[in-house]
Amino acid sequence: MYSQPGKIFGTFAPLLLGLLLGLGGCSRLLFYPQPGLPFTPQRAGLEYRDLELRAADGTRLHAWWLPARAGVAVNGTVLHLHGNGGNLASHLGGSWWLPEQGYQVLMLDYRGYGLSAGDPALPELYQDIDAAFAWLEQAPEVQGKPLILLGQSIGGALAVHYLAGHPQRYERLSALVLDGVPASYREVARYALGNAWLTWPLQVPLSWLVPDGDSAIRSIRQLKGVPLLIYHSLDDQVVPLSNGVRLYQAAPPPRAFQPTRGGHVQTFAEPVWREVMLRFLDDPQGFAGLRRLAELPNPENPQ
Repeated sequence: MYSQPGKIFGTFAPLLLGLLLGLGGCSRLLFYPQPGLPFTPQRAGLEYRDLELRAADGTRLHAWWLPARAGVAVNGTVLHLHGNGGNLASHLGGSWWLPEQGYQVLMLDYRGYGLSAGDPALPELYQDIDAAFAWLEQAPEVQGKPLILLGQSIGGALAVHYLAGHPQRYERLSALVLDGVPASYREVARYALGNAWLTWPLQVPLSWLVPDGDSAIRSIRQLKGVPLLIYHSLDDQVVPLSNGVRLYQAAPPPRAFQPTRGGHVQTFAEPVWREVMLRFLDDPQGFAGLRRLAELPNPENPQ
């Protein structure tokens, strides 16, 4: 159910070099979409329906609506914004488990991803997030229930910048969950370039070709009042742990930081981290149930 989201920052540094030299500071460098959909939530035994949304510029967007499991009381709605690689199918692993727990989910494919039209670029992509919020504002099944935003990898960075500029949307949220989010696009690009022998000598000058004005670290200080939970893996080889720590330090309270283990945004493959999010959503304002580092599951040394 998981793929390798974020791989443009991970194993493709030589390709990134060519793109950087060819395109300069183009925001399209941040996105690695896959068209089409290899499977639907039906394969995971989930009820779902396809949605068509429209961005303000008319771009047609595709989304999945995952209702809470039949017979389970609805606890709230989660807007899931995924990472920069693949499409909805690649990222179903982030939220497939929520309907069974009483959370209905809206999963959005940005423009150029999956079955969505257009090409991913900034600032146009923020219109896609706005279209998702607009749909949620009108959907009868959402009204009167808590609204949570789950942003994984670049989806979290996009969410932070968008919400800072749309306080009316931010105030609608009951909680914000970030998972493996880059604090700075430029610094993550520098990290990827530094991990390949071909690009290591040029990691600093090349990284300056990556646009950084919309990075989460520049906006997160403006997000006040809504409880925030930040997940970040100690083992993340795509977006280093320091990114999550920096975002936590910059974010206003109430906020909590949860270190995890495992690969980049593979968080919810581990039941304990699903349970942590559920406990957080039970009481976002008073959440204090963080586990000690010594208790963290180690995928290389299972107990």
